[in-house]
Amino acid sequence: HRSSTGCNHIAFSPDGRYFASASFDKKTKIWNGKSGDFISTLNGHVGAVYQVAWSSDSRYLVTASKDSTAKLWEMPNCKRAKETLPGHADEVYALDWSPNGSSVSTGSKDRTIKIWKH
Repeated sequence: HRSSTGCNHIAFSPDGRYFASASFDKKTKIWNGKSGDFISTLNGHVGAVYQVAWSSDSRYLVTASKDSTAKLWEMPNCKRAKETLPGHADEVYALDWSPNGSSVSTGSKDRTIKIWKH
C-alpha cells in the first residue's frame, strides 16, 4: 500500500484470494493474495481507516474509520460501500466478524461496542 501516511492494518481474506490494507489516507486497497498485484481502491470514508476484517466466506469486507463509521463492502463489486454502519459518536478503532458471518462487532473511542446483524 503506497501512501504518504502509512499503512495501519492488513488482513488476508480467509480463502487467500485477496488481502486488504487500511491507511490514514482514508482508503482501503485490495490486493491479489497470490501475486500481490493491486486490484482496487475502496473510497468512501472521510477519515483515516484503522482496521479491516473479512467475512468467513471472503465475500465481504468491513472497514473501521476515524469518521465514526464502519463500512461493508461486497467483493468483487466494491466500487462503493454496500452499507454504512453509523451510530458511534467517535472514531471506530476495532471490528470483527462473528465466526458464522451473521454479524459484525465494532468498538469505538466513544467507549461503546455495537453488534450489527448482517
